[in-house]
Amino acid sequence: MKTFLVRSLIGIFFGAFIAVLATNSLVYFADEKVLDGGLFLRNSLGSIFCGWLFSVTPLYFEIRSLSLFQQTGLHFVTAMAAYFILAYQIGWIPAGTASILLFLIITLAIYAVIWICFYLYFKNQSRKLNEELLHIE
Repeated sequence: MKTFLVRSLIGIFFGAFIAVLATNSLVYFADEKVLDGGLFLRNSLGSIFCGWLFSVTPLYFEIRSLSLFQQTGLHFVTAMAAYFILAYQIGWIPAGTASILLFLIITLAIYAVIWICFYLYFKNQSRKLNEELLHIE
């Protein structure tokens, strides 16, 4: 529970930081002098929720009773379903079949690349640790 709370706070703060960074970038680079308050609130709360969501869903990978396939499946379904609903409601994903299919294709591709990178990284780390264990006297 402590890990969940710590990760929740980190995710919330990171999401808020991203929202402030995006808003400041919009004001500075796009030369927007006036912001729509309702739109700002909706987007910043969405960013905060995304920060929380993507910081707590990796906890599935710490449940040792689940196989890697189960952990990955639960993580993907939970994170992507919640993100899709949020992004669609906020307007980050435009309405329409083509937009939804494009979102799914891009999401699957990015998720696969990130998952493979993490898998290879941790496989390499475990190989190094096993080699070091063999050299212990």
